[in-house]
Amino acid sequence: MKNQGLYRQLRAISPSQTSGKSYVDGMKSIVASSNNYLGLAEDQRLTDEAVKIMKEYGIGSTGSRLTTGNTIWHEKLEQRIAEFKKEEAALVFSSGYLANIGVISSLAGEGDVILSDQLNHASIIDGCRLSKAKTSIYRHINMEDLREKLMHSQHYRRRFIVTDGVFSMDGDIAPLREIKTLADMYNAYVIVDDAHATGVLGENGRGTGDHFDVAVDVTIGTFSKSIGTEGGFVAGSRSLIDYLRNRARSYIFQTALPPSIMEATIKAIDIIESSPQLQVHLQHLIRSIRNEFLDYGFDVRGEQTPILPVVIGDSEQAMAFSKELEKNGVFAPAIRPPSVPQRESRIRMTVMATYIEEDIQQICKAFYKVGKQLEVI
Repeated sequence: MKNQGLYRQLRAISPSQTSGKSYVDGMKSIVASSNNYLGLAEDQRLTDEAVKIMKEYGIGSTGSRLTTGNTIWHEKLEQRIAEFKKEEAALVFSSGYLANIGVISSLAGEGDVILSDQLNHASIIDGCRLSKAKTSIYRHINMEDLREKLMHSQHYRRRFIVTDGVFSMDGDIAPLREIKTLADMYNAYVIVDDAHATGVLGENGRGTGDHFDVAVDVTIGTFSKSIGTEGGFVAGSRSLIDYLRNRARSYIFQTALPPSIMEATIKAIDIIESSPQLQVHLQHLIRSIRNEFLDYGFDVRGEQTPILPVVIGDSEQAMAFSKELEKNGVFAPAIRPPSVPQRESRIRMTVMATYIEEDIQQICKAFYKVGKQLEVI
């Protein structure tokens, strides 16, 4: 792995007293790679709510939801998610990863087929592998390929189309309206992982379905992106949620999240729903930075989402680019295979609503300087 430039190491990040800055291994930097799109992970209102419940309930949850780990706050959050996503019910998992593997492996079984987008997240891929269903990969957001695979899948007992709402490494959006049309045409269920869309797309951040005004069968998501806390969820019909509560192994056998996190998450959803200006401001910053990068001559993926991948190509050059950015006070790690295809290593630049003008100028200047220095642009 080292010889191929694919060896990975951890970096220690700690907060700085300077707005918009963090310390990365002791060096002050602007973090330009966080999933904290709305900046709520550091919001004092969430911290205050978490501390209030922590003083009453303690630190841990003490068990799984079906034994000793369930509290009124878990149930309140599930009700709040269902309201937010405009669904009948919801179920909280201990992470978005556990939600994906639990939901997919519980719903799809022997005799079924899962049609999965080529660039779906690893947790979706693992959920497909854990199920006993046949998995058929369709080319990334290619509706003609999906149509063809659906046509040749009619002999299976059931068909499930599963897709990311926003793709985490490319920043593009699944064409959900076209997917739902094909699903209706070929009698398939639609499962959407809305991890990177919740809080970003749709009215009041309700996600991809709301963005396209499309209702899907199953919506999965996480609290660890725009919502700024921790955990995962699934939303849908009451019968779906009741079924998963009894069948999803990654829910049944996983220790519950602490109630303090549940209350902080409720507060975060309240803030997102009542503060549409956060989304508006974030979209303004996304357009501004994306247009600047395109003017420089970078190969930029993504649009309308905070994920702006700058494709470099070679993994070693991407690593060099990331290191030079860090020397200029910008932390944005290189993303290499297997997270992305060969020869498509990139800097996964992400935008946060809390950036100030000084941050944006520093990020853009650093990318331009390093791009010229390494002859990427």
